[in-house]
Amino acid sequence: MTIDSHMLLVILAAAVATYATRIGGYILITTMKRIPPRMEAALAAVPAAVLTTLVAPAFFTGGWDTKLALVVALVVGLRVSHTWMLVAAWAVVMAWRHTIAG
Repeated sequence: MTIDSHMLLVILAAAVATYATRIGGYILITTMKRIPPRMEAALAAVPAAVLTTLVAPAFFTGGWDTKLALVVALVVGLRVSHTWMLVAAWAVVMAWRHTIAG
């Protein structure tokens, strides 16, 4: 196996850019005396955006069993505030999926 120097440079540049943006954001936030309301709202929206980014492709490319599992997880997550209930519902749907799909 040979190492492609151009790919290695791309990987290194991506790592440096990722680290720079993360440390830059941290430094920016810690130097502020007060976080502006718009920035606070944007930061509060990050978890939902990340979750959507992870779940949406699985929903639209998965089969009916994946869609069912995600819908059940959504309904349980909206109805019950305890994470363990979400995990239990997911486990039940996955067990049912493997039983039915065989």
